[in-house]
Amino acid sequence: MLPRILKQPVIIENKAGAGGSIGMAEVARAAPDGLTFGVATLSTHGVNPAVYNKLPYDPIKDFVGVTEIVKAPGVVVVNPSVLPVKDFADLVRHLKANPGKVSYATPGNGTIGHMWGELFKSSTGTSMVHIPYRGAGPALNDVVGGRRRVLRPVAASLPHIKSGKLKALAVSWPTRLDVLPDVPTYAQMGYPVNNDPSWFGPVAPAGTPQALVDRMQQAVAQAVQEAAVRDRLAGQGLYPSGSTPQAFSAQLVREIKKMKDVAVFAKIRPE
Repeated sequence: MLPRILKQPVIIENKAGAGGSIGMAEVARAAPDGLTFGVATLSTHGVNPAVYNKLPYDPIKDFVGVTEIVKAPGVVVVNPSVLPVKDFADLVRHLKANPGKVSYATPGNGTIGHMWGELFKSSTGTSMVHIPYRGAGPALNDVVGGRRRVLRPVAASLPHIKSGKLKALAVSWPTRLDVLPDVPTYAQMGYPVNNDPSWFGPVAPAGTPQALVDRMQQAVAQAVQEAAVRDRLAGQGLYPSGSTPQAFSAQLVREIKKMKDVAVFAKIRPE
């Protein structure tokens, strides 16, 4: 969609590694000419600054925010065969009565899932044991298989929720999700700090002229309004959002502070 809207080719280059920091470093070093953008995430501009002592970029000074493209709700699930709780309040009661006896699975140390688990513990006053995996897939498989009890996955968990293998207890979203209408939000249960979903959005190298930033923001806003784009995003559990460059830049600052507070609580030492 973007090549048609911008009337120029768009090349997508994936640079994986270190929670996205390798790719972000290349964006930070690129010329501020409006030809190079990177996709910032809660990991690259929230979690990474909280868990890495040194990054190959400054998450604030080296970038200018363009817009938030999409949000991704989180869903806390349990395996009902090994943790037969009725609802979220019942889960909290169970964890308080059994401190340190329930494990939660994540894609790894210092990941978004790990930070969520520690935020959950701090906000609810409960205790769980963190079990890191090498990726979201193995973590989900072990919760479905009953080897772990709690997880906060996204779209990948929906088939297991529908089949009854997993029980959804809460969603991080402003309102109840259409696909899970019976599952309340964290805010509805009195835990608004847990209600923030994950997000994705482009950033440009610092110094990129505002006119070029605005041009990309407007192109993205137009693209996500197209039915084909929205349908494809929905299939991945993503919801189009949108924001101004100024609002997105401010959001990056807030997310870093929030994740650093979680890291301090959990004693997650920067690497």
